[in-house]
Amino acid sequence: MSAFHRATPEISVIIPALNEEDSIALVIKSLPQNKIKEIIVVNNGSTDKTAYIAKKYGARVVDEAYRGYGAACLKGISEVNDPEIVVFIDADFSDFPEEIESLVKPIIENRADFVLGSRMIFPESRIALLPQARYGNILAVSLMRLFFNYRFTDLGPFRAIRFKSLKEISMTDKNFGWTVEMQIKAVKHGLRILEIPVHYRERIGVSKITGTISGTFKAGIKIIFTIFKYLLV
Repeated sequence: MSAFHRATPEISVIIPALNEEDSIALVIKSLPQNKIKEIIVVNNGSTDKTAYIAKKYGARVVDEAYRGYGAACLKGISEVNDPEIVVFIDADFSDFPEEIESLVKPIIENRADFVLGSRMIFPESRIALLPQARYGNILAVSLMRLFFNYRFTDLGPFRAIRFKSLKEISMTDKNFGWTVEMQIKAVKHGLRILEIPVHYRERIGVSKITGTISGTFKAGIKIIFTIFKYLLV
């Protein structure tokens, strides 16, 4: 039986977006919208038609003027309408939105509170990552395993978490440290964590982080800083 037919919980999907007019419609259309309570696209300062297209395809668009992935995610959290599960997915169509069912299934079945979609398990997905993202992930998860005694394989953006648990861990990061903060806090708060393999493809357009040298450097420094920050807390 499909996970969506097991006393289906209310699911909110948050999509941070910055100038993704070529891909946002594909992401929204690929989501099983009849199984989702709401789709929130957080327009993080786009100068193209991202917001217009997202509205056209049925998403609720909210604006976050402060530039930063974490800031956009925080804005989305503040806008959800009391769901049971929150799913985060990127707007660049690199993830496969239809795999949301696999992502939320362990939470629906009460086997997990936080499910991370790992791009590092399927070989074809791992290869689709830019080299700097792939090696940066390896460094980050190695440090988390060393310092927090939990073995992650990825910092993937496609993830699902019980809303109650999301409120409990109280996220704060406004930029590149968002994903690693959530994973560390999930460990420190004793959440039931599960990684599942997800498919991944080359994104549409250029990444604002790993697509540039400066973005890659800033993200790497912030991720390492965040890991050491929570080591001391």
